[in-house]
Amino acid sequence: MMQLVEANWPILVAALLIGLLAAWLILRATRKTTVMRDPGSGEPGDPAKRNQALIDAPPASTNAAFAAPNSARDPVVAPGALAGAGIAASAAIPPQETAPEPEGVPIPIPRPDSKDDLTRIKGVGPKLAALLGDLGISSFAQIASWNDDEIDRIDEKLGRFQGRIRRDDWVKQAALLDAGDTAGYEKQFGRL
Repeated sequence: MMQLVEANWPILVAALLIGLLAAWLILRATRKTTVMRDPGSGEPGDPAKRNQALIDAPPASTNAAFAAPNSARDPVVAPGALAGAGIAASAAIPPQETAPEPEGVPIPIPRPDSKDDLTRIKGVGPKLAALLGDLGISSFAQIASWNDDEIDRIDEKLGRFQGRIRRDDWVKQAALLDAGDTAGYEKQFGRL
């Protein structure tokens, strides 16, 4: 065997180099990335915009939504009460009729009877609409009535979507959609 290798070592080295070159060419071809631009995103020489929502989002392990209990889902046990006894009772009471929470804990937003398609707001996709639904937000009227404190309160619960409310101007979009002003909406925010 050793004599065969000694006699044919140039051929073996050449075969190894050809194999490495072929592997490099195959792997290089699968790593190509193309940057697609929106038609109205600016000049061709401008750098591509980055997804700031993902860059600015805090790590999931430090998210305040996981650190504090969510009053809409987690019952608060009063001193002297049986732990767990309030779960069945709180399930029977709609969120609008619950007693006010202690100061410093946000009160859940009442759920309206009508539900709007929140994905019509630019910047709100199906996952974000589901998250807003879990927070009790289901109509354009609710979003249109937000003030700065409510925006901050909701924004801190959006996790990796933090900052979207102000950046995409949801309040103004929701006000136009709630009023049915499609022409005004499309003039400011583009086609629906």
